[in-house]
Order: sequence, then structure tokens, then C-alpha cells
Amino acid sequence: MGNKGSKGARSLRPPIKSDSRGFKFGNYANGGRDAGKSAPAAPSYPSNGPPPAPGQAQAQQQQYQQQQQQQQQAEEESDLEDDDSGPIEQVAIEDMDGPARPQTKVNVEDFDLLKVLGKGSFGKVMMVRKKDTKMIYAMKTLRKAALVKRNQLLHTKTERSILQSIKHPYLTSLTYAFQTPDKLYLVMDYCGGGELFFWLKKDRRFSQQKARLFAAEIILALQELHKHDIIYRDLKPENILLDLEGHIRLTDFGLSKEAVTGAGATGGTKTFCGTPEYLAPEILENKGHGKAVDWWSLGTLIYEMLTGLPPFYDQNMQRMYDKILNAPLRFPSFMSAEAKDLLTGLLTRKVSDRLGSGPTDAEEIKSHPFFKGIDWEAVLRKEVQPEFKPPNRLGSMDTSNFDVEFTAEKPVDSVVTTTMSETQRNKAQFPGFTYNADTIDEDHKGN
Repeated sequence: MGNKGSKGARSLRPPIKSDSRGFKFGNYANGGRDAGKSAPAAPSYPSNGPPPAPGQAQAQQQQYQQQQQQQQQAEEESDLEDDDSGPIEQVAIEDMDGPARPQTKVNVEDFDLLKVLGKGSFGKVMMVRKKDTKMIYAMKTLRKAALVKRNQLLHTKTERSILQSIKHPYLTSLTYAFQTPDKLYLVMDYCGGGELFFWLKKDRRFSQQKARLFAAEIILALQELHKHDIIYRDLKPENILLDLEGHIRLTDFGLSKEAVTGAGATGGTKTFCGTPEYLAPEILENKGHGKAVDWWSLGTLIYEMLTGLPPFYDQNMQRMYDKILNAPLRFPSFMSAEAKDLLTGLLTRKVSDRLGSGPTDAEEIKSHPFFKGIDWEAVLRKEVQPEFKPPNRLGSMDTSNFDVEFTAEKPVDSVVTTTMSETQRNKAQFPGFTYNADTIDEDHKGN
């Protein structure tokens, strides 16, 4: 549920989720693209053969990025009338904190709508300013009828639950949630630096020092989720936002899974979901999976930050899956020995041998020599200054790191046309959705 629409990508590698009807894209924040689209073509480096010469590697990276841009340009919002997603999923979004507490009512009239940041087939994300406090937020609007028709209620529940319940410096958090008869509204942190994907695309690859701090902040975010028995399952550069100081915020929790207690199949789940390049082998093999899938995805992400390309990418999805399961992990000559060792540990196919799969979870990753010298408590307190700070011309209201295709659009809360029966049905699907962080006691906020 990020500030979709940052330059370079809205979500160029869509997540997938399977059910009895076959593959369906599970992350409603990413535009609801049709399942079965072929993945964009990509060079065979680095999975097949030796690394190419520097000039060739640069050309391959440009080709990879151009193909992703072409895929983005070819995308249009899904036509909901053509959806064949089957019976409506009956899922109530209950009050996440038990007995109801008095809530100060908030609605869309309490906000100035400033800019459109991104759009999808279920709604859009806008920069807004709360009229009384002048605070800047990202407001996501979702059409109830679209969510019901696309069987996205469970994903909506999961995301709202996580956004509300987990407070952490490197996780996007929820400040307000409210609804009308036809729409849901989620008001969250605004991250003006855009997506990590855009900056990686711009730089082609990051220095080890730059990638290391990004990785450290991501590890702390994943560790916090794991402490609450939540697996993320969709780690990729598009789902990592930057604030204007250059720190990360993990976003888009629609594919996350709660109540997962183990690293592997025991205490885990069997749902096939994620983004193809980042899928762990145990997901592909349908053996059941747990928290260790996030550490495989972390390895893939760090590899991509250091080289500019995911390690097992192929234009043919089935061939890519085969590489994830069987291809040797190859490294370019410029990668340090510490980085190679870290990635070898994270990208280990046997779950029980994978770095991070032990009882201490992230701690064994944090103690790896790649992170030598990192003061983890200082990182948690945001006392380590990032090497990179996104450009900022207008302070907290800057939107220059988002796509002008969206920011040039007039921000309006569009009217949804529904029948009376649809409105009544939609209203019944979302009890307990309202949330106001301003009414929560300070001792509760610290939990």
C-alpha cells in the first residue's frame, strides 16, 4: 500500500497469488493486473555463465529496465466488468483491538487533497493535509465494490491489521481509517522520497556501503514483523519507500500472513504468493513455508542492489522458476567476499540451512561479517545517516520523486455509482474498519 506512482515504476513486477482458479495477482495496491502475463524479458546474467564485460552488463541492465518500462506503459487499469474471480469472499474486518473504544470521527472532509501519487484499479493514493494539524499524509482510497468483486477482503483486513498494530521506524503505519457506504480510506505516513526501485534504476547498482545500510534497515523491519509472527512475502524494491532523509519504510502488506510461528513448513502456510523473481524455493515446491521466505527474498534484493539485476531472472517465468530451484548462484568479480558469503547463506535452498532460519531469526544475519561495524541500536534509532538523501525542493510537501503522470492530475475524491443493494452489501462487509490513532493512549502506542 505504498505511495504508488514514484518515478520509474508503479509495480513493474506484479505479485501473484494462487487459488482454485489459478494464478491471481494478490496485492490490490499494485493495480490488479491480469494473471498470466508473461514476465518482461531480462538478460541471462548473472545466473547463466560468467559475468559480462562492464559495457555489456550496462547494456543488459538498460535493456532490462526498458522492458519493464514498456510493460508499465502497456498497462491500463483493469476492466472490472471483465472480472471472473468467482463467488464473493465473505470476510469481516473486525475490530483489531477487541472491545470497541470511543473514536473521534474523521472523514475525508477533514483533509485537503493536494496531489495524486498513484492509481490502481481499486482506487488511488493521494497526498493530503489534515486541516486542523496541517500534517501531511498519504491517503489511500479503495472502492468497496471492486474489493468485493475481486475477492480482496482478506488482503484488506490483513493490511489494515498490520498497519494499525505494528509501530516501527521502518514500517509504514496507519494514522486513520474510515469509510463511506462505497469506499474505504486509509491514511498513512507520507514518504516523499519515492520507491527504492526508482533510485536503483537511476544508479544501476548501489555501492556496498549504500546497500548495506538499506539492508540493515530492511532487516530490522522484517525482524519486527517476525516477532509478531507475521511473514511479509513481497519484499522487492517497489515496496520499499524512502522518506526525505533517505531512510526506508516497508509498505504493501496485502500478501503478508499472520500467525506464522516457524521458519519453515512447521507452523507455516502453503499459499502460493509473492513476486516471481523473489519467490523462495519452498513456495515454488508447495512444501509449506514460514519466516525464512523473507530471508531468501532479502538475499535476492541485496543481490539486486549490488549488481542491478535479480540473481535468477529469466523472461520465461517457468524457466525462471527452474533457475530458482536448480541454477548455481554466480557472482560478478567486483562483489566482495563478505557479500558473496552473506548471499550464499541467504540464498540457500534448504530452509534449515538458510541464514536466518534458526531460532534467533534475524540475529544470525545481523552478526554476519557483511554487517561488521553496524551499530544496530543506532540504526533502529535512525541515528545512522544514510549516504543518499532524496532531492527535496518543497519540504514535506515535495512530490518531485513521483511520476508527473499522476501528480499533474487534479486530486478529487471521485464519486462511485452503485445501486442501493450493492451499497448495503458493501457496508456489511467492513464492520470495525474505523481507526483513529489520536484516540489511543500513549501506553498503548508503545506496544
